[in-house]
Order: sequence, then structure tokens, then C-alpha cells
Amino acid sequence: MNNALIFQRIKQLRTILKRIFLVFGIVFIFLIALSFTDYPYLMYHWLGTSECKPVTTPEYIVVMGAGGLPGPESLLRCYYAATAADSFPDSKIIVAFPVEDDDFEGSENESMVIELQKRGISAERIVSETTGTNTYTQAKEIVHLIANKSAPILIISSPEHIYRCIRTFRKQGFTEVNGLPTFAQSTSDDVFYSPEEEKGIRKRTERNVAFRYNMWSYLQYEILVMREATAIAYYKVKGYI
Repeated sequence: MNNALIFQRIKQLRTILKRIFLVFGIVFIFLIALSFTDYPYLMYHWLGTSECKPVTTPEYIVVMGAGGLPGPESLLRCYYAATAADSFPDSKIIVAFPVEDDDFEGSENESMVIELQKRGISAERIVSETTGTNTYTQAKEIVHLIANKSAPILIISSPEHIYRCIRTFRKQGFTEVNGLPTFAQSTSDDVFYSPEEEKGIRKRTERNVAFRYNMWSYLQYEILVMREATAIAYYKVKGYI
């Protein structure tokens, strides 16, 4: 290969890399701009509520596992599950979290069960699903725990996960599936400003809540939505939903 051809290939490679970096730059700027709007939260909220309907009395409350405990997602799901269990005292609770080598003791599944018991839920009401390793396989395994597919089910999971959960369980034949998204309680912006700032006497840029908190939270929502959109697309291609 002569030098002229090598230089030509290098030039072509540089052109390709420039175009790639340009595309990534445009996408990055777009995502930053989007984080100053309400759209990331609205998309996040849609994933958590679009498939939900008014909660009727469930026979089963399914708590989807999420990482280790203690952890923000798992604690939120246990909190919501305990609250729902108090509201529907005749319901059974299914904790779905895989257990390695059938060693239940000390597992994340057991930790969630213990957390529910600490919140006043009787051990007799709780059943663990320990085999499924993702939403699809967990739904398949729960089929064996719920004989009646028309029994009302309430799924508790993170907001961005609810849409895929409900659609997956319906695909497995369950006809009465609802969801309870574990939205975290928001904090009023007023607590971040002094009385003088709230009156508009002075509001410095570094004290602006949009820069300090909202933008970063909305960037996280964008990541969650994009990740979940990828998972939903994969589930549709595989026929899981």
C-alpha cells in the first residue's frame, strides 16, 4: 500500500470521526436543552401511569426486585408494597427477586421479605419468587404461583418499569393487571430559597434550583426513559409484550 493510499484512508477516517462526533455533539446539546423542559418527566410519568387504571382490590401484590437492600429503589418498592398490603389486607404478596444457588438466607429476596415484615406485613401473606432473572422470566414463574389468571394483580415497581411489567404479565395470560408506580415525593422549590430570595430581592445564578437540581434530575429521567425504551423495543421484538 503506497503512501498516497494511506493518506487517503486516514483522511476518510478523519471525516467519518468528525461526522460521528458532530452527531454525538448535536444529541448531547439536544439532551441538555431538553433537561430544562418538562418533557423528560412527562415521558417518565407516562411510562409509570399510561397502562394503570384505578386500583381495585387485588388478590396478589407483586413486588418486583431492584438491586440490593438497602437501596433507594428497593426501599421505595417495599414502602409502597406495605402501604398497599395495609389497604388490601386479604391480598397475598409475591416478592420477585432471583436467589443465587437457591441460598435464600441472606439473599436480597429475604432482605425485602424482612423489610415488609418490619412494616407490619405477616409472613404468612408473603411468597417469594426466586427463579426469574428478568421481567419476562419472573412473569413466567409467577404463572405457577397464581393458578387463576383472572385474579386481580397489582404490580409494584419503579415508574419507568411499570409499562413493561404490565404488558409482560398480560402477555402471560393475566387479564386483570394493574400497576402502582413508586414515585418519590417531590420537594417544594420554596425550601431552597431564603425569604429575601423568595421575594425576588436577589436570586443569584448559583442559587437557581433549575441549575442546582432540576436539570440534573431531568437528565437522569432522560437516561431512564432511553434505557427503558430500548428494553421495550427488545421485548417487542422477542414477543414478550
